[in-house]
Amino acid sequence: MNASISPFRLNCYLFVATIALHGAMMFANELFFQRAEYLQGIGWIYLPAGTRLLCTLLFGGAGALGLLVLGWLVTYFYYVPGDALRATFGAIAGAIGPYLVYWLAQRRLGLRASLGNLTPRLLLLCALGCSLASPLLHHIWFALNGGDNLLDGFAVMFIGDLVGSLVVMYTAKVLLRS
Repeated sequence: MNASISPFRLNCYLFVATIALHGAMMFANELFFQRAEYLQGIGWIYLPAGTRLLCTLLFGGAGALGLLVLGWLVTYFYYVPGDALRATFGAIAGAIGPYLVYWLAQRRLGLRASLGNLTPRLLLLCALGCSLASPLLHHIWFALNGGDNLLDGFAVMFIGDLVGSLVVMYTAKVLLRS
């Protein structure tokens, strides 16, 4: 019996794992940190930013696709019910930012797909990049659509994404070493 798994099936599993992990983290964030929100979806601590980075680093494109699909569903049905355009752009901003950072880390910083050379410094750079990319993409959308409090919202989203990323990533790094 052949125990190997097809690349398609593996990517399907990684896609589903991303949805489960990121969905659980979104639920936990709502449960524990909703009072730390500046605006709905923009918080001083945003743990899902960490699972965005984690799933992208671990699962690559399958992770980014899982983030995109779940991001759209959550945005459309929870954050801005019925607004398909806003849900689409919000999901793209939430998935493309981490994937772009992952891609740049591989191309420019030499990050290997195996993550064997993922040092604490490189992990911090990835977390900083994701914490900048996603809020920037979101706030470009907000600016183009007449949003207000853009600077304050961007600053809070950057800080919340950075804190959430660092908590999740360094917790995962410690757990994976055990």
